[in-house]
Amino acid sequence: MKKVQFGKTALQVSQLGFGAAPIGYLNTEREKVRKILNLLLDRGVNVIDTAECYYNSEELIGQTVSDRRKEFYLFTKCGHPHGFGEHADWSKDSILKSIERSLDRLKTDRLDLVQLHSCSETELRKGEAIEALQTARERGYIRYLGYSGDSQAARFAVETGAFDTLQTSINIADQEAIDLTLPLAREKQLGVIAKRPIANAAWKTGHRPIDSYHHEYWERLRKLNEAIECYDRAIAADRLMTIAYLYKGGLFNRMERFGEALECYEMALKTQEDRETGM
Repeated sequence: MKKVQFGKTALQVSQLGFGAAPIGYLNTEREKVRKILNLLLDRGVNVIDTAECYYNSEELIGQTVSDRRKEFYLFTKCGHPHGFGEHADWSKDSILKSIERSLDRLKTDRLDLVQLHSCSETELRKGEAIEALQTARERGYIRYLGYSGDSQAARFAVETGAFDTLQTSINIADQEAIDLTLPLAREKQLGVIAKRPIANAAWKTGHRPIDSYHHEYWERLRKLNEAIECYDRAIAADRLMTIAYLYKGGLFNRMERFGEALECYEMALKTQEDRETGM
């Protein structure tokens, strides 16, 4: 597995890392986790990224590969001690306790990276959450400070200069970061992790996912697919019109497709405009 420099840190990371949310969310059996993680390490993947709120993900990682700790970098996230959602706690005391729990669960004496997990811009501006990570580094709990999130909060996090890394969403259905945050992150030499690189696999069942967490990406992918299909039909109709023009006569009946082609083309344009305006 090819290794690359991770921003301005001293870490040489594999181009592919393992996001450990499914370990917890899918209630994966410990023996299966052991096989998966050991296989990844054997193949040269040296980054495991988890979070305190991924149910028992941290515990399972600690139970299954702590004996190979020197072979990989361990990243986690904080801010949601009671589960991801409306129970976030960005106080310094809570974050430090969270990191201490993570150290215990992951069976390690130091974490390579701890990231504020979707911390809002409002909370970032207060400074307490950032101060908590700085204190954790001073105590030797962590090596580097990171931010995991999107949109304006992610942009502000990069602007502060307080973080070594940025984890942000980037995939076929989510490309806001390409212009909003990634150029600045590169300028500041932050290590960047592509979050949700396969769009949460929202397409895997072929129908609207049951879990609302995947609905936004499902809708975006559905609209994108419609636009592509319309574009293809528009191209096909355009070709038929060209044939009709060249040969005249018998193929003029195909020109009735023009209305359909125009309709599809306009839909494709509107989809593109909506994406560019963030609608």
